[in-house]
Amino acid sequence: MADTINLIVNGKSRAVAEATNLEAYLTSFGLNLQFVAVGYNGEVIKKETFSQVVLREGDNLEIVRPVGGG
Repeated sequence: MADTINLIVNGKSRAVAEATNLEAYLTSFGLNLQFVAVGYNGEVIKKETFSQVVLREGDNLEIVRPVGGG
């Protein structure tokens, strides 16, 4: 069994059951990656690199989605 990885996501502690990449983590929530911006450990990263970013213990994510209104 893989070790649990603890992350900070939008200021809250979250646990991931196994090592995963950012793209898989985001899609596990049903997010449309076309409409998501992500800060990873203080840096905004490009959508094209989501699959290359492997989440590690203590990583800090800020996930931002546009909100409609009017």
